[in-house]
Amino acid sequence: MRLLGARPTRRALPVRAAAGQAPEEERDRDSGENPIHVGENVWIGAGATILPGVTIGKDAVIAAGAVVAEDVPAASLVTGPKATVNRRW
Repeated sequence: MRLLGARPTRRALPVRAAAGQAPEEERDRDSGENPIHVGENVWIGAGATILPGVTIGKDAVIAAGAVVAEDVPAASLVTGPKATVNRRW
């Protein structure tokens, strides 16, 4: 997984996997419910939020700051706060 905009000499901004829980509960949420599936060669921009249960297809690009609540098809560009598919290849 690569973060867009990340330079080799700098640390990239975090990508959040939203859980809807308090911070102290987040470390205990490895129960396996609603996992996030990320395909091969997926690029996720800095500050993107991916909600539980989402599947991201192979060769997809998630723009920085996007909020992904639904499955992302393979070979597509997803942008915006509602994570809409803008382009497919």
